[in-house]
Amino acid sequence: MKNITKSVIALFAVLALSCSVEDVEDRPVIQGIDTPELVAPENDKAYVLLEENAEEVAERFVWTKATYDGNVEIGYKLLIDVKGGDFTKAVEIGGTSGATQIEVTVKTLNNAIIALGGTPDVLGSYDVKVMSSLAGMEKMMSETPLTILVNPYTGLVPYAFTDWYLIGAAVEGGWDNNADTKHQPMFRGGVNPKIYKFTGYFNAGNFKLISVKGSWASQLGNAGNNTIEIKDNAGEFTISASGYYTFTFNVETLAYTLVPYNAAAASVYSRIGFLGSSRTGTDAGWSGDDSEMTVSAFSPHVWSMNISLFDGKGKFRANNAWDKNWGGDTEFSGFTGNGASGGDIPVAKSKYKIYFNDLDGSYLMLPNQE
Repeated sequence: MKNITKSVIALFAVLALSCSVEDVEDRPVIQGIDTPELVAPENDKAYVLLEENAEEVAERFVWTKATYDGNVEIGYKLLIDVKGGDFTKAVEIGGTSGATQIEVTVKTLNNAIIALGGTPDVLGSYDVKVMSSLAGMEKMMSETPLTILVNPYTGLVPYAFTDWYLIGAAVEGGWDNNADTKHQPMFRGGVNPKIYKFTGYFNAGNFKLISVKGSWASQLGNAGNNTIEIKDNAGEFTISASGYYTFTFNVETLAYTLVPYNAAAASVYSRIGFLGSSRTGTDAGWSGDDSEMTVSAFSPHVWSMNISLFDGKGKFRANNAWDKNWGGDTEFSGFTGNGASGGDIPVAKSKYKIYFNDLDGSYLMLPNQE
């Protein structure tokens, strides 16, 4: 009986392998024939971009249809790079499914130029190409770039920092790395931006960090012996018991600490807000009620908000009063200390996602938000 069973299993295995080989051999291989090439606008057309026209159409780009040796649906991406660039670091400024033209707004074009290192109010040359693909595969790119001249406005605030987001069973958002999932970023030192710190609540469990929400490409994790590693599939940190901890690491020395924090005596605030001249672009921003922040349901001493700010200064305060306030001297981030009033935080005009921690006065202001 056992021998019969073994023979039947072997027969099915041979049949399954045979079917798999035939399926692979019969699968059609689709290859690209003609690359998509831009036909409009004209070459060397110049654009002077103005911020007040940000939502208007800067240009409609038109290209020839890519052809493949099969009846397939083609997707397109419109890419821009510096003049003479190899497009390995190009910026996408639009995409379509099937259509061979797309309108690009002033804001989208301006942000791309600033991201490529363009200087505001200076005319620069840039190359534009189209990439076609089938379900993200079988990609083809224009052979000949279209050159345009662009004079951008300030647009994006220069921000040469890496942000690290907590991810895992021990932290807010769990292991879901979707870009829209709430993940707590580490607060970064202002004087020494190589140091990152977070004091707050952790569940029992493991965690690591990602630098881009929605991507696993760059991870920071536990390398053992109180050191960190930055690589794909980095190691995990472990929280043995739920509670409050302070987690600190240095991306230059690769050292980290993870120690318990006594939050029992910490003040509990009903309101944390932000105010200052950056709210209005004038000193009137220091008056009246502050702009209220939202407290985290996961770590109740962490607050956040989205806000559009002007060139100016600002700080945080509790309960819409001045008896408890926090400030700093460094833009974007800093560790102000618990209850230290500090200075006024310098702010550049932009849309921000702001985080604040009332346990230690840490703040993080992420510019260039939509």
